[in-house]
This record gives sequence, structure tokens and C-alpha cells, in this order.
Amino acid sequence: MSQHQVVILLLLVSPFCYGQNIPDLKLRYPGYSELILKELQSYHFSVKNNKPSILQDNYNESIILLKNGIHNNSEQVSYSQLVPLISYDGYTTIKMDGKDKKIPAIEVKESSESSGSVFHSDVKSKKLLFTNLDIGARKIYSYRSEFLDPFLLHRFVFTGTVPVEESVLEITTDNDLEIGYKIFNNQAEDIKFSKTVNRKKTTYTWTRKRGKPVKPEPNSPGLLHIAPHIMVYLKSYKVNNKNIAVLGTVNNLYSYYKNFVSSINKTEDAELLSVTKNIVSNLNTDEEKIKAIFYWVKDNIKYVAFEYGYDGFIPREGGLVNQRKFGDCKDMSSIIATMSGYAGLKDVNLCWIGTRRLPYTYEEISTPAVDDHMIASIVLNGKTIFLDATDGETAFGLPTGFIQGKEALIEVNDSFRIVKVPVVSPEENLIREKLKIHIEGKTIIGDGYLQLSGLSRSNILNSLGDAADNIRFEQIKGLVLKGNNKFKLKEYKEKNIKNRDLPYGIDYNFTLENYLVAAGKETYLSLMLDKPFEKNVIENERESKYDFDILTRYKYQIELLIPNEVQIKSLPIDLDGTNELMDYTIKYTQKDRLVTMDLDIKNKKLTLDKQDFELWNSTIKILKSKYQEALILTNT
Repeated sequence: MSQHQVVILLLLVSPFCYGQNIPDLKLRYPGYSELILKELQSYHFSVKNNKPSILQDNYNESIILLKNGIHNNSEQVSYSQLVPLISYDGYTTIKMDGKDKKIPAIEVKESSESSGSVFHSDVKSKKLLFTNLDIGARKIYSYRSEFLDPFLLHRFVFTGTVPVEESVLEITTDNDLEIGYKIFNNQAEDIKFSKTVNRKKTTYTWTRKRGKPVKPEPNSPGLLHIAPHIMVYLKSYKVNNKNIAVLGTVNNLYSYYKNFVSSINKTEDAELLSVTKNIVSNLNTDEEKIKAIFYWVKDNIKYVAFEYGYDGFIPREGGLVNQRKFGDCKDMSSIIATMSGYAGLKDVNLCWIGTRRLPYTYEEISTPAVDDHMIASIVLNGKTIFLDATDGETAFGLPTGFIQGKEALIEVNDSFRIVKVPVVSPEENLIREKLKIHIEGKTIIGDGYLQLSGLSRSNILNSLGDAADNIRFEQIKGLVLKGNNKFKLKEYKEKNIKNRDLPYGIDYNFTLENYLVAAGKETYLSLMLDKPFEKNVIENERESKYDFDILTRYKYQIELLIPNEVQIKSLPIDLDGTNELMDYTIKYTQKDRLVTMDLDIKNKKLTLDKQDFELWNSTIKILKSKYQEALILTNT
């Protein structure tokens, strides 16, 4: 009997498999249609043929608690070139005549796993369909995988959106190997650890029982910022009594990365050289040249993502990327660096970086799991400029929004440096709008100009895409919508769509019906046709941090021309406040028959921690109160 079979046999006779009291489980996990009784992931580290051998056994057993759970009738077993599948099994267990009956799962045809962001992937899955499901039925599946590259171990997450009675990570190593690990998000300190050492092997076990499931919440920074999980890595192994380092330091990680880029772009590509010379021929400064190259790549190389074996790590030759006119983040970085070299630019380097969905720093964990993205960078006048061409709209000098605040590991010849990407200030992401409105009967007639800068500009243009005609009209209408659903956009004209260095603008005119409120001889009119952050109230029971895509400054000015037959009885009181999370000012002025409202609000912290929630909500409460205030008009 194999070790894998022994593990499964032991699990099948575990106390989690028999005699489950469904009413008790329903009380313990109210509202959940399914419960994972046991989740076990076991690694087996050894040295074979002078190389690390890493096998992974996975076991998952769940039970149906409610009728809705019957629809959760499939599970997927994933694998790839670098993590091939060795064996797998799955079945349903139901009670029949007082005994457990095992019903094999039905294997569905193998399929490729490609997310919306991945153009081509070698990650495949075998889908297992479980039959005869009913309340009390158990789904059990297991599989064994092999990790061909010891640098690329997976993280183990102790919980997801489904509750787990017991979650276990077990690692057994021969004593001529050394592992390292790091635990994240164990604030409850409910992950129990044990270690057993004998003459030849060491076993590490982490167990979490009755783990609270992660609650899906809007504006969450992502599962890995919340869920308890462990990163395990191989530090070293011995061959002939010689210690061979694998991971554990940034130097080790960089050496691994360096293997993927050390041999690319060594041969000059005549076509790409000619393209580059043509782009920079009339430019004088390094900034002008790198900016022109950066924008050319954005405009001419289509971004697609690849995950195919080591192709997910090795950039393609800059010349090949030019020929194909498409590539992933690594390819775009490669062609930028190649063209920069052809243009005589120095200090243009490749960078490895993790997007904001990953919570790690290189000091915390120095493994490939800290990174999921690649860009280029250049040093100009002592300042590092990050060059991420995967976002076609971001202006030169700004990082893309999803790498703000993250550390970049920058290749510098045979060494490296770590530089933190700045968070783009709210002033740079300015949204400015000016409205001129007047009243005709019960209708507001208005002309407006909306202007978006920085990452506000790129976010909006990315969402608009290349939509045209009626679809474009409706998108623009949603963007400039004012007041209520009686808003009617008449005409609009866009400005600076193609020029990344200028704010994107929209000139428009509109009507807004039934917005004024009459009460006797008085009419009430709120000039708060837009209400920034009004809907960003944080629920008291929120569990995760509250994350903004970008920091934003809103500057709105509304000019109201008062009809001759109308008098202003009162204006709302001005507001001026500041705290560590937000600055806000609302000011009303009157000159003859013109009333002007100026609003200036900016948020100052990209991700709100739990200790920020009270201050944030109290600030929003103040703003919402002011948003309700109105001018009071009377007829003469």
C-alpha cells in the first residue's frame, strides 16, 4: 500500500466522517448549505537523484447541510506543466440501510483554466461531478501532485467563503532538507503548531479548527489580506554533505529570477532597432525618448497574459514581441528595455513586483509568491519612474493603480535594489467639474465641463473603452449624471481622449426635471448634484479592511443664476474640516443674482484599517448632513 493510500485510509476512518449530527452542524453554521469537514494538504520533501523531490497529497471532505448545497455538485482538480497530476479520486458517500455507500464521481472532460486576464494558460483541470447528493451526503475527493520546481510551492489558505471544521497543513521532510515558513493573518492565534523529529524525518503540522469563513465584502483588498494562510518554502538541501541554498533571502530570490532574464535580448534585432531610431530621431532628452518609447509600446503592443510553464516567468525577446505585436507584462517590459538600449538610454531595468492583491513584502517572505507582475523602470534625475505598459491609458510618470505602495525588485546589472512604488496623490488624480445652471419653471437647465486627471483619467477611459454611438452616449450619461433619474443628457463632446499627458474632458449640457421642492411660497434647491463618498459608509460588522482603487480629489463648482422674480431667503452654512483620512470644504457665495457653491474633498489614505472606520464614518456622516442642505428661494 502506498503512502498516499495510507493517508486516505486514515482519513476515511477519522471522526469527521461518521455520525455527523446535521442539526448541530446547522446550528453551528447557520445559513451555510455546505460544510468542509476536513481539508488536508500534505507535502513530502526528499532528495532524489541529487535534486529535491516534492509530492503533495490533498484531501477534501464536505457534507451537505441544506437543500441548496445539492447544487454544489462539482469540484475541480487543477494541474500544470510545472505541477503535474499523478493520481486523483472522488466519490459521494450516503447512508443506505444503515451503512455508508460509496458512489464514484463522474469525471468530466479535461478543460483549460483561463481567467479573464489570461490569454493562454497551461493550467488545466479535471472536473468531478458528484451524484446522489442530499442533506447529510458527503463529497470526498483527493489527488496527488508533484512540484517539479522547488521554488514554486503554493500557499495554504486555512479558510475561504465556506466554513471548515478542520483545516490541516502537514509537511514531512527528510532531515537533509530545511524548510522555512511564514504565517499571515493569524490574529486570532487559532492555528496550532506541532513538530515531530525522528532519526530520518521531521514532520511539521499546522491545524485550525472551526475556522470562521471569510465574508465577501465590497472594497475588500482581497482574500490574502484577510484569510489566515501559510507560505512554505524550501530553504536548502544537502547533496554529498554539501548544503545547497534555495530560498530564504532576497539574494536567493533574485538569483532565481536572474536565470529567466540573463540570456534574453543579447542579439540586435534590425527591425526593432529601426523602429526605435525612427521614434527617437528628433528627440533630445532622455525623458522625451523614454516617454516616446513607453507610449509607442502602449499603442502598438496589445497586452495579453500567458501562463504556460516557464513561459509564465521568462520574458520573450523584444524583437519577437515587436513582430507579434502582442505580449504579456514580461514581454512589454522586455521590449521597453530593449528599445531603451537601442536609444542609448541608461538605467532602464526590468522589475519584479506584486500587485496590491498580494499583502507581502520582500522582508516578510522572499519567494516568487511575493510577485505576480513585471514592469520596467528608469532613473531620471535621481527619481525612479515605473513603466507599466499593461494599462494603455496611464500617463508617463505615474504607476498603474494596482501597484501603488508595493515594493519593486529592480534588476541592476548583476545586483538589485528594492524601491517602493509611490501612492499617487489625490491632487494628481483630480476630478474637476464646473456647472452653470439656471431654472426654467420646475426644470434645471445646465452646461457642464468634467475634467479628469491622473489615475482618475485612466480608470475612466479604460472603463469607456472603444464603445461608440448609443453605448458611448449611455456611458457618458452615467458618468456625468446629476441629481436624480430625471436627468437628461442632451449633447456632449470629449476632449484629449488620445493625449495621455492632458486631462480627459467632457463638455455637455443637460436638463434635470422635478428636482426643486416647493412648499407653500418657498422652494428648496440643493446644489449638491454630486455627493462624493456618500455611499462609502462602512458597516459596523465589517471584517476586512476598506480599500480604495486610488486617492481622489474632487473639486466641484456650481454657479446658479437666480431668476429675476425669485429672492434667496437663505444659503446653507459653509463647512471646513480636516482629519487624517479626509480634507473637505464646502463654501457658498452670492453676488447679485449669482450663487456659487464650491466643494473640495479628498481622501488621504488608500486602505482603511479597522481602527479608521469610526473616524471615516463620522466624517461621512458630517458630509451627508451637509449634502441634504438646500437653498431656500421665495417668489417676489
